[in-house]
Amino acid sequence: MKSEKDIVTKHMQHAGPRPERTAPANPIAPAETLEELREQVEGCTRCDLCETRTNIVFGDGDPHARILVIGEAPGKNEDAQGVPFVGAAGKFLNELLEDAGLAREDIFIANVLKCRPPENRNPQAAEIEACAPYLRAQTKIIDPDVIVTLGNFATQFILRTNTGITKLRGTVQEVGRFLVLPTFHPAAAIYDRSKRDVLIADFQQVGAIVRDRMAARQEDTAH
Repeated sequence: MKSEKDIVTKHMQHAGPRPERTAPANPIAPAETLEELREQVEGCTRCDLCETRTNIVFGDGDPHARILVIGEAPGKNEDAQGVPFVGAAGKFLNELLEDAGLAREDIFIANVLKCRPPENRNPQAAEIEACAPYLRAQTKIIDPDVIVTLGNFATQFILRTNTGITKLRGTVQEVGRFLVLPTFHPAAAIYDRSKRDVLIADFQQVGAIVRDRMAARQEDTAH
């Protein structure tokens, strides 16, 4: 009989470096539900991005999802609609999920930043620090099994490392009770088609991890 530990060990055999520690960000008010947390984000003025946003992009999906997908920051389409991954990258993300035997409605998608940086520039350190408590609270409330980090900013934030995504992608990391699988941002495959097969393989690995863990739990329950 496979135990939960067996499943973790199986998928961590090619894991990368241990995460580095960073100082915690300023706290936010406690929230028991995603709805309570969303209300806080909607009124957020913790950084200057509140002055240029059209909408906050809180996140979208199953509040009890086994998979949490984390991107970098909203783009123009996301800022306009208030929903993450609604452009070309979002369409490709949906295809990746389907190919892996997953459905968008069964996962939760969030970003490191909840507001769009002007002209889609990279997130700044102060912005990430200001927004970090919201993502941590989302993760605690959702309590997923697997976190998929898309691109450098999400990966380096979650793993607390400066190592780039090219080296880390496809490995399975353990952060607390979560398994974290870093991969490229789907937008990268739009400009570099060589990354498409890599993303497909990484998402198939995510699907396999979740199915293995669910099967192990069912087996434990049966015994």
